[in-house]
Amino acid sequence: MSLNKLTACLWFDNQAEEAANFYTSIFKNSSIKYVQRFTESGQEFHGKEPGSVMVVAFELSGHPFVALNGGPQFKFNEAVSFQISCEDQEEVDYFWEKLSEGGDANKQQCGELIWLCEYES
Repeated sequence: MSLNKLTACLWFDNQAEEAANFYTSIFKNSSIKYVQRFTESGQEFHGKEPGSVMVVAFELSGHPFVALNGGPQFKFNEAVSFQISCEDQEEVDYFWEKLSEGGDANKQQCGELIWLCEYES
């Protein structure tokens, strides 16, 4: 099966667009593909303001992702992570600095959403 047939979905309360913009600003060859907004239809179920962001489709280094504003039922934790293979210490430092920015210092040993793989010397 081709990797392009798989798309990871990241669940957010209301931060999907912010997260997609954050991640695409860090990874080369990345972009927002489309933004889908909630409509009045179904509002009795989703409870979101019409016009607010529902889904953001984006790519990070050619890999597809979807960010969904699904509500507060699920939270990010260590079970959700990115694994990034780095060429050298400089690249490790770049991703570490960018992806841990504003995070909880107590959770940054491996990172809450990122594994920076050791590079081969």
